[in-house]
Formats: sequence, structure tokens, C-alpha cells
Amino acid sequence: MILSGFFVTNALVAEFMGVKLFSLEKTLGFMPVNWSFMGQQHLSFTLTAGVLLWPAVFIMTDIINEYYGRKGVRLLSYLTAGLIAYGFIMVFFALQLDPADFWRTAHIKADWSPEQQAAMRAQVGDYNTAYTVVFGQSLWIIVGSLIAFLVGQIVDVGVFHAIKRRTGEHRIWMRSTGSTLVSQFLDSFVVVFIALYIGQQLPFLQVLAISIMNYLYKGTMAVLLTPVIYGVHALIERYLGVELAAEMKKVAHES
Repeated sequence: MILSGFFVTNALVAEFMGVKLFSLEKTLGFMPVNWSFMGQQHLSFTLTAGVLLWPAVFIMTDIINEYYGRKGVRLLSYLTAGLIAYGFIMVFFALQLDPADFWRTAHIKADWSPEQQAAMRAQVGDYNTAYTVVFGQSLWIIVGSLIAFLVGQIVDVGVFHAIKRRTGEHRIWMRSTGSTLVSQFLDSFVVVFIALYIGQQLPFLQVLAISIMNYLYKGTMAVLLTPVIYGVHALIERYLGVELAAEMKKVAHES
């Protein structure tokens, strides 16, 4: 329940956070890299805010895969995709609600001067418009993210067990990080191509270049987070006990 709760929460929140795009280099205090690739100029690490949480989702995928097998991960993946879709449907209905007039400009104080009120309206605008812009994501972005999520999860499970069949209980880093690198490769390309190439009809080469930049970030994070996987394994085995943990992993692998 703890792993599933963390998994679902991270996936669901990442979908709604993802509407914000940020510059990784500026956030870290550097100038954008400004690369040229495949004829596309001024490429940098412009990412969605959802990348803060997606690495945790894939770590949880590998941990659940380790102790509950393919069936556990697939059940949880389908459940999560359904809950994400449910979340977007509820937001769609919320967007149709008529806003209260005072809420639209609740940030404007009555005792402010006309100049102060005008400056605040210019800065913030209409609350309802801002709400719609933030939560009213494109249908193609929603479809792309859901398909990419499910494809990534299914591939992650398959690659994880393929590596484990060859390495046994050894080399956790290889099956966890390796499966994440493969699944994130597909995830990075699927969601961007559906959302930007099909949905917004951006040039093919531009979409391909953006996908590669996204994957460079996700691949780097997958490698850097490898020690976290060992840490979570240690916590779980301390909680379960070595014998029960070993039995669960054996059953998960055989099933």
C-alpha cells in the first residue's frame, strides 16, 4: 500500500505539474547550453515540471517489479492510468463551472488606488483565465502522456525480467537502471511526438531534437538515482526480513 500510494501520487501530480516548462540550466544557475542538433538551432534543456516526479515513478516501478512481479506492476499501471484519466475528466468539469465574480479579481483590494489595481490586473489578470490556462491542457498532451506512461511501464517490466533471468539476484543496478533507460527512451519520444508532432504539427526534426534533449536528462537522472534503488531495497528488506523478502522476490520472478 505504501509503494502503491507513492507511485499513484507521483504519477498523478506529475501529470498536472507538467503543464509548466522550465529551463534546467537557469534553474541551476547556468546559461542555457544553446546547442545545434539535426539542423535545429538554440536547443537547451527546456523540460516539463513533471520530470521532478517521474524518476520516482520509475524507481517505484522497479521496486514493485522486484517484489510483486509483472502482475503487480501491470495492475498498478492500469489503475494509475485510469486514475489519471479520471483526474482529467474531473478537471474538465471544473473548467465548465461558472466562476464567482468576486473570485475572478479576489487579489484586488478595495482600498488600493486605481493605479495599483490596474498594475495588479496587468500582472495577474483574470483568475479564471489563469486557472483555465494551467489546467486546460491540450487533449493531445493528455493522450500522449497516458500512452507514453503505459508503453513505458510495459516495456520496463519486460526488460527488467529479461535482465534478471540472466543475472539472477545479482546486479540490481543493471536490471533497474537498464530497464529505466530503455523505457524512458520510449516514453520521451512517444509523448513528445503525440503532443507536438501530431497535436501541434511541429516540424519532424524539431520534435525529434526536443525528444533527444528530454531523454538526455531522463537518462542522466536514471543513472544518478541508482544508489536510491539500493537504499529502498535495504529499507524494504529490513522491514520484511531477509527470508520473507527473498521468498517474495522468488515468487515474483517465477510468476
